[in-house]
Amino acid sequence: MTAAVSIEACPALVLNADYRPLSYYPLSLWSWQDAIKAIFLDRVNVLSHYDRQVHSPSFEMKLPSVVCLKTYVRPARHPAFTRFNVFLRDRFSCQYCGTREDLTFDHVIPRSRGGLTTWDNVCAACSPCNLKKGGQMPDDCGMSPAQWPFQPTVHDLHRNGRAFPPNYLHDSWLDYLYWDSELEP
Repeated sequence: MTAAVSIEACPALVLNADYRPLSYYPLSLWSWQDAIKAIFLDRVNVLSHYDRQVHSPSFEMKLPSVVCLKTYVRPARHPAFTRFNVFLRDRFSCQYCGTREDLTFDHVIPRSRGGLTTWDNVCAACSPCNLKKGGQMPDDCGMSPAQWPFQPTVHDLHRNGRAFPPNYLHDSWLDYLYWDSELEP
């Protein structure tokens, strides 16, 4: 006998009109309520369902597990410069020692030396490496990043996001998700 799955544990995978996820990391998911609202507003097609239903006194509906937008949403050409996106670009690894613990921003060219807070000058660094480097230039302290900072494309971030699949993937989602095994963290 299997335990009943909570209705809250039934999100819908959201695909763009080209049948690709809107994002891989975080994975584009909607709550069951948002998915049903989109169905009634005729904004999505349902591609797969859960074995769960919701109902009112006069209506019954299977919960959608995969929905596809009817109108294509053009992805941003240039991702926003955020802490999360810098960490994702750098694969959640310190660019000096490779650890995944206690990550911070590091200005490769320190702000005290005219370095800017931009894609091309900021990388992920663990706190110990960031403190060790301090306000020094990379050549002065012998600490150069493994990957020099760069402005990623949306494709770069999606590719890196596929290297970090979520802990839970519903079986109905697997035909629409492509995790790159060679990119495993």
